[in-house]
Amino acid sequence: MLTHSRSFTCKGYLLDIGFCKSRFKTSFFLTLFSLLSLQVQAQDNKGMNVLFMISDDLTATALSSYENGASHTPNIDNLASEGTRFTKAYCQYPVCGPSRASLMFGYYPNATKTYGYVSGREKVGPDRLSWAQLFKNNGYYTARVGKIFHMGSVDVLKGRDGKDDPDSWTERFNSPAPEVHAKGEHELVQNNPFGLLTLSKDTNWNGGNQLHIVKTEENEIQTDAETANKVSELLRQHKNEPFFIAAGFFRPHVPFVAPKSSFANYPHEQIVMPPKVDNDWDDIPEQGINYVNSVNGEMTVEQEKKAVAAYYASTSFLDDQVGKVLQTLKEEGLDENTIVIFTSDHGYFLGEHRFWMKVGLMEESARVPLIIKMPGQAPAVCHSFAELIDLYPTISELAGLQAPSTIQGKSLAPLIDNPTLKVRDFAFSVSQRNGSMGYLIRSSDWAYIQYGEQAEGGMELYDMNYDKGQYNNLALYPKYTNVVSEMQSLLKDKLIEVRTNDLGIPY
Repeated sequence: MLTHSRSFTCKGYLLDIGFCKSRFKTSFFLTLFSLLSLQVQAQDNKGMNVLFMISDDLTATALSSYENGASHTPNIDNLASEGTRFTKAYCQYPVCGPSRASLMFGYYPNATKTYGYVSGREKVGPDRLSWAQLFKNNGYYTARVGKIFHMGSVDVLKGRDGKDDPDSWTERFNSPAPEVHAKGEHELVQNNPFGLLTLSKDTNWNGGNQLHIVKTEENEIQTDAETANKVSELLRQHKNEPFFIAAGFFRPHVPFVAPKSSFANYPHEQIVMPPKVDNDWDDIPEQGINYVNSVNGEMTVEQEKKAVAAYYASTSFLDDQVGKVLQTLKEEGLDENTIVIFTSDHGYFLGEHRFWMKVGLMEESARVPLIIKMPGQAPAVCHSFAELIDLYPTISELAGLQAPSTIQGKSLAPLIDNPTLKVRDFAFSVSQRNGSMGYLIRSSDWAYIQYGEQAEGGMELYDMNYDKGQYNNLALYPKYTNVVSEMQSLLKDKLIEVRTNDLGIPY
């Protein structure tokens, strides 16, 4: 945005007014030219297809294209090498239902008060468009395969729609599979320290949201394989019309189900667990001790290693399915006119601080992988903060569509053209536990977590330049009083921004 200035100094040199006016005019016309160029580009992009791939419970630390050299994810890595890889992308709520409702409808979870396992439609009403619905209303074929809005693990097992939003889709498809009941080797490594508990035969049960490992026989049906096959089929069927196809992969969500061959690269004996720091929990507020941990999960060190190995194996199998879809896209010549997105609904603890699963607001749980590949655009790495809520306006703009002005995300489209820019100074995420809210402000230097709007549940402050593992909570140190005050001011302003919306919800 152009702003008027009465200063007569340009780049530090005293110049005459006429010269500065000339520079101002030149800058104005260059800016105008850039805006017109973007408008022309948006027109050229009309009809651009969208392939949206989202995994479930995938932390960025489990991908070799991010920072894990022990994992084997060549297809996601290849996509990262061809697109824009965002290194600082964060979910808005580290639980499936609220995160997906937020990114699909474009409002923060604490704006809609969507904290449970719902689609979010209940809160935004019938007249607000979801991300997919915007494309549908603009003549796109829109299809969901697998989990996009929330599905429980039993919904996946049974092939049910779960908490889906039917208005978003032209067609929708589920991918039922035996899941925890698949033929193979089974082991429960949570709340089973002596290995005495065996597999339940209840077909309405899919592992009970526990760390259950299933090494299946090679010919067993897998939900993500079914999803990849159906997405590939739809790509072939609809290649001659504009489409928005969403592939909702379930892995590496528990139960950790994958063919035995996927486990080959991950012998659990060779897994190196995160460091165990003495008295690690002493400076963490009670709400910050994750709801699943090695203590209340009664996990032995060997069981911890088996859980990590199974998570990696499930992620490798997911990667195989992503590869199938991308190969189909290439074979059909669709990679030249299709925007490809890969991400996850939130991250996952894998023994860091002896925490497991999600819900917490530390890095492993709140940060996500995010890759956007725009045809014709050079590959890049972008270090700007990004949020999943930004996908709605970003992909709409890249496809030449106008997203509703009322949604709360910011377009990342300028970063695709110039990855050195930034659209956010920090990322924002929330989590609710036992009726109490937690808030995350993640800036380039600090991670600040506050429990309760007045910090009545405590605070956490981590120096992310020197303490990336978040082991030393600085919130109560007098030396960091000014930093805490700054973070609290950012949070206060952010909450005002979030609550300033068109939803009509009292706060």
